[in-house]
Amino acid sequence: MLVVKDLTVHYGVIKATKEVNFKVNEGEIVSLIGANGAGKSTILKAISGLHRPTAGEIIYQGKPIQKESTKKIVELGISQVPEGRHIFGGMTVLENLEMGAFLRKDKVGIQKDLKMVFERFPILEERKKQDTATLSGGEQQMVAMGRALMSRPKLLLLDEPSMGLAPIFIKEIFNIIKMINDQGTTVLLIEQNAKVALEIAQQGYVLETGRVVQSGTGKELLASDDVQKAYLGG
Repeated sequence: MLVVKDLTVHYGVIKATKEVNFKVNEGEIVSLIGANGAGKSTILKAISGLHRPTAGEIIYQGKPIQKESTKKIVELGISQVPEGRHIFGGMTVLENLEMGAFLRKDKVGIQKDLKMVFERFPILEERKKQDTATLSGGEQQMVAMGRALMSRPKLLLLDEPSMGLAPIFIKEIFNIIKMINDQGTTVLLIEQNAKVALEIAQQGYVLETGRVVQSGTGKELLASDDVQKAYLGG
């Protein structure tokens, strides 16, 4: 579904990623793990069209998209849940979810998907008229994920979904990620919590200072001495 080839991205003179290569097969959960500053979020921003690569290709369903607009990329079926959630405070839960369907015209389909989001996140239906700024961190993360799902993505990009959440919410969020994947959405996950990220991933990649330094199945990386020492406290 997605092939990233020799991806290099600069912020000014700083090279944030250096010839990164990885792929995401349809139906998989793929996890990118690494320390802060490894280039993980930069990769997602490049895929989403939020930051232009200096070199390399991003091929989605057989076609290069690295020069496409963010709007076009969403229309093609890629949606991102950004780090820090970036929900719209001062707007209700329902209004935030409806923003996810901004590019869609199918009113019946939008209502159907809204019902689906409320089935996945029952607390959001209870609080649909509540200002999102008053929600807990875990509930805000659910809003951000629901908003992304409202665009009907084929590929869902998740940037640090567990950041700042209590352990009970982390478990719930990752159960929901698995459920979303089981129901047909491919997931590319960036996460500092390497253990939970690799436990649900079919494939994983380890990034260090802008480069992929290791790859394998989720189970292989969990068992790796290098990964255990660097990320799992082994």
